[in-house]
Amino acid sequence: MDTSGPAVEFNWGALPNVHLHIIVPVAAILPSNNPQFAPAGIGPSALGPGDIETGIKYRFVQETKRRPQIGTFVMFELPSGSAARGLGVGKTWYKVPLWVQKSFGPWTTYGGGGATLFNHVDGYRNFPFAGGLLQRDIGKKLTLGGEFFYHGPEGLATPQTNSATLLDFGGYYKFRDPGFQLLFCYGHTIVGQSENYAYLGLYWTWGKQSDKKDTDAAAARLDSHGWGHL
Repeated sequence: MDTSGPAVEFNWGALPNVHLHIIVPVAAILPSNNPQFAPAGIGPSALGPGDIETGIKYRFVQETKRRPQIGTFVMFELPSGSAARGLGVGKTWYKVPLWVQKSFGPWTTYGGGGATLFNHVDGYRNFPFAGGLLQRDIGKKLTLGGEFFYHGPEGLATPQTNSATLLDFGGYYKFRDPGFQLLFCYGHTIVGQSENYAYLGLYWTWGKQSDKKDTDAAAARLDSHGWGHL
């Protein structure tokens, strides 16, 4: 089991079509020490600072009545976690995706794909990922959605040693609008290596929001992995 949290995430709409992002996490690894998962699942448990995630989301095609919006969300994972203890990679690594999004009344769909890139780090390998999500506003306070997400083999230093396709379900609930939200999701493998993951977070927004719906859709990305992935 790998955990990322508690963590603090900060996002800022610095310029039109530009969104800056950082996550500072506490990380933990909890190997099962079951021989059938060797070598990746063997070793001591550890807890400490994880790699800091920074990113730049840039939208270069605007959404219209018929055209989706298109953008990228390049992430730079900084080596702040201890690689010797399994809490970090030890070098800066990157996520380079391309995302497409379109809204239809209370419905929003988005998806895309990309690659996670390591700089020749032992135990880690470059791998592709892709996913697609459909979500719907249920009244003014609740949004629910489902996602298919695929990733390739990530390397022996990770729990995801083989590829997997997951089905995720999640959403967010607005305690008040604008401002305070609860984000949640759960995912499970339907094809490939068996995996389960869950995410829970509190999200607070403030300041001028000229494009409220787009801001909330971005908040619902429960990536690092969208929902946990997108």
